[in-house]
Amino acid sequence: MLHFSSAYHRRLTWTYFGLFISIGMTGGLLGPALPHLASASGSSMSQIAVLFTARAMGNMSGALVTGLLMDRFNGHRVLLIMGILTVAGLALAPLSPLLVLLALLFMLLGFSEVSLNAGGNTLLLWLHRDAAGPNVSALHFCFSVGNMLTPLVMVAALSLTGQFHWTFWVVGLCVAGMLWPLSRFASPTMPRATCGVSETPAPRKHRDPLLLGIFLLLFALYVGIEVTFAGWVTAYGALSGLPDEQATLLATLFWLALSAGRLLAIPLLRWCAPWQILGACLTMGLAAASGWHAGMLSLAAGALLFGLSASAFFPTLFALCNHTMVMRGRTTGAIFTAAGCGALIIPSLTGPLLDTAGPGAFPVLLASLWLSIGLALCLLTLRLRTLARSAADF
Repeated sequence: MLHFSSAYHRRLTWTYFGLFISIGMTGGLLGPALPHLASASGSSMSQIAVLFTARAMGNMSGALVTGLLMDRFNGHRVLLIMGILTVAGLALAPLSPLLVLLALLFMLLGFSEVSLNAGGNTLLLWLHRDAAGPNVSALHFCFSVGNMLTPLVMVAALSLTGQFHWTFWVVGLCVAGMLWPLSRFASPTMPRATCGVSETPAPRKHRDPLLLGIFLLLFALYVGIEVTFAGWVTAYGALSGLPDEQATLLATLFWLALSAGRLLAIPLLRWCAPWQILGACLTMGLAAASGWHAGMLSLAAGALLFGLSASAFFPTLFALCNHTMVMRGRTTGAIFTAAGCGALIIPSLTGPLLDTAGPGAFPVLLASLWLSIGLALCLLTLRLRTLARSAADF
């Protein structure tokens, strides 16, 4: 399914895949570890929720800083430094007896984790250039696999040792284990525009602030809807009358479908245009939300369909951005900053909405977000056509 132009491209790409499994494991830690961290720090569940805010703040600052660093310094050296910070944070976090110290450590983890994520995505684009689409989808599939592995590591750690600390340390060892092979490769560099005329003209790439703004809006909306669904679907199921075990299963079904969809998107990105995949994701998302609202879909079926709708959207949109814009490190940093804003703002509005309007408001919110994405896609199409006409006239 994946094609590589050289042995260097193949080996380095697979190294990135392994790194992103470990990054996904890091990103998936907070949810399963939250009750244990609350107990270890003597915090209530309402107090320990500050860790989500701390990590989100770290995510947004890390994305901005890494974007600037990637444009100025060796990309692999940046990743190695962020990897060392991640390992240090993972080693210390479970030992923290104070909530303030724990929040600072999770801010550091959010900073270094998103730096690895944004930096790895940037380097993969620079490595594969315009053929990066399927590889980006595979990279995000590896991230999803890491997310799914973390609860299993937690269960194993508690079963074998009775201590949740080992989950952090095992994940830290996984991150550390990927730093040595990464250090052995020369880092990809940002593609430079060539002056001459090539026999095969490259796709037109734009440096347009409005176009970038539309892309950033799309990334913020998509990540907001993904995090909102994953974070609140269990509560929605419980409020809708499901037993706790079945309500919890809805999130598992969502992540399973999302991972399977990202695996399926690897060949699809070779065969289908990005607009076709984005349109299919939008259609399935609206169908899942509308089916829930109308009572035509069971909660389990809706979670599976929603997972499929969300699966290929981010990597496909990221690949489309690479095809139409000049992707500097700061561009990728802006994308992940926008994604962090969406993950911070939209889920925080969901709780008050459910309190005031009841569980029936949840599918309406999801449908509204998908419709907003559809409108932003229309704006993106119009802007690209305007830029193409301007280029043709020039």
